[in-house]
Amino acid sequence: MSVFYRSTRGQGEQITASQAILNGIAPDGGLYVPTSIPVPSFPFEDFAKLDYRETALAVLTLFFEDFTEEELKNCVERAYDDKFDIPEKVALKEAAGVYYLELWHGPTIAFKDMALSILPHLMTAAARKNGITDEIVILTATSGDTGKAALAGFADVPGTRIAVFYPENGVSRIQKLQMVTQKGKNTCVTGIRGNFDDAQTGVKKMFTDRALAEELAGKGFRFSSANSINIGRLVPQIVYYIYAWSRLLKNGVITGDDRVRIAVPTGNFGNILAAYYAMLMGLPVEKLICASNENKVLYDFFGTGTYDRNREFVLTTSPSMDILISSNLERLIYHVAGDDPEKNRELMSALSSGGRYEITPKMKDRLAVFESGFATQEETAAEIKRVFDESGYLIDPHTAVASAVVNRSAGDAAPVILASTASPYKFAGTVTGALGIDTGDADDFALAKMLSEATNTEVPKAVKDLEGEPVRHEGVCDKDGMEQAVKSFLGV
Repeated sequence: MSVFYRSTRGQGEQITASQAILNGIAPDGGLYVPTSIPVPSFPFEDFAKLDYRETALAVLTLFFEDFTEEELKNCVERAYDDKFDIPEKVALKEAAGVYYLELWHGPTIAFKDMALSILPHLMTAAARKNGITDEIVILTATSGDTGKAALAGFADVPGTRIAVFYPENGVSRIQKLQMVTQKGKNTCVTGIRGNFDDAQTGVKKMFTDRALAEELAGKGFRFSSANSINIGRLVPQIVYYIYAWSRLLKNGVITGDDRVRIAVPTGNFGNILAAYYAMLMGLPVEKLICASNENKVLYDFFGTGTYDRNREFVLTTSPSMDILISSNLERLIYHVAGDDPEKNRELMSALSSGGRYEITPKMKDRLAVFESGFATQEETAAEIKRVFDESGYLIDPHTAVASAVVNRSAGDAAPVILASTASPYKFAGTVTGALGIDTGDADDFALAKMLSEATNTEVPKAVKDLEGEPVRHEGVCDKDGMEQAVKSFLGV
């Protein structure tokens, strides 16, 4: 069965994978979803014979049918090269009874590298395939990690420009430094006076503004996205869950019939949605554990069937999860509604107008594979210390949110693969505090050195290289000034 893509809010218009990647978001404001979930033609156990790049090629070939094998192979090889600090690209480490899937061995020491290293290559290949000569302008809202990973991926890529918006006071110091020191003549970074949801809403508004699109098209520009709303970003995330399971199989931890639990710290829902798609492809999954911080809108949704963003927004020690509008949940809602765009459109309209919606009992029954939990900031700090004290293993506060949820969940024999989403050194202040290290008034780089000495772990090159880097992006705007910031960047 051929795999095409359609909008979660549309009436059945189908486009190719390359067209969906180029568009980023559908014209009606919906997200692109595959018309069917492909399954491999070989037994799932055979993934154990493949390395990471071979696994990526196998998965992308199934989802992106209008790309040639040579095109995809070229994208994979250019993405997953020696910019990663280990040959395997990801690592699976057992600690405190959990298998931590380290997704932060790329250039920006966060899981976003796994997809954003390949998206620019997919996008430029898609542009050639579709005869696009306009300059592609990547618009991205970030809660901390997507921004830097997207900037690193698209910096100086011919035929592209990238504009990133982040909440000025809602990211860690290291996250901010990573973005505002970014090199590249085609890059623009702007802080907004607001939170991530404000940034994300502003980006979506520009995507669906047809008058703006026509104005920019007249100047030779077209918008696309690097957020996980872009299917070209989401599909590569499927790869590492299949790869992690296959390593457990290869190492004799499980057999081919054994199911696993997958725990994911998430705010925007993209990372755990990728695990859900992996399950639909045939990955043996017993539970998908959705872990939230104190902005627990997803936890409440899975418990009640009601999504309600009308609540206090909390700035936490796991800032990349400080989100109340989980964009990728729309894809799951579409699927559990029976791939019904009309029902999905009704619910998204209710969210837009009143900030809440309630799914039907039948839809809620289809969410049975999901288990949810949340951790407070105090519980997150305690989990960082517990894991280190028990095993000498260091985790960041986002990983710790999921780890705390898993640690108190009901006993289960199924192994847990836990998505470790960032290096602990990206949040050295939080981690040193959790471990009770006396840091005084140390700056971020001194904190990293203290953490290294206290835990006998190495400061990542990505952090070392930041020290002394000049700030290249100083722009700040109100949330209603984002469009003008983009126009200024493009010289329109």
